[in-house]
Amino acid sequence: MFFRRIALSEKIDLSNYVPSEEEEFMNVNQRAYFRAKLVAWKNDILREARETLDHLAEESANHPDLADRASSETDRAIELRARDRQRKLISKIDAALQRIEDGTYGYCEETGEPIGLKRLDARPIATLSIEAQERHERREKVYRDE
Repeated sequence: MFFRRIALSEKIDLSNYVPSEEEEFMNVNQRAYFRAKLVAWKNDILREARETLDHLAEESANHPDLADRASSETDRAIELRARDRQRKLISKIDAALQRIEDGTYGYCEETGEPIGLKRLDARPIATLSIEAQERHERREKVYRDE
């Protein structure tokens, strides 16, 4: 499968831009739109992670009461699990940004067909079309039920 690579060095005003089905799929504007969306999402996650670390550092005081200490440890474990999920999400965002660079972003990894703008807008890290994702989930369910 051949994908065009177009440099995204041009400045594009995305303040009022909404991708449309009427335009060429993954044109310069759409790629710039999704890149901006992914970068903003990643920055939000990183900001939240810094806030969590600051909070955990402040909260590290020993609690004399066992119930308070247990509650604090449980909260810390939950926060750390959430941060781990966020770390994995950042790697998916980075992979999506790389796909924008190499021209494969927006195309299903299984079929090569366009994923669809609505799906990408809702889940910018999507790598499968809705149909391929449903097939994948059905196969997963079958193996899980066995």
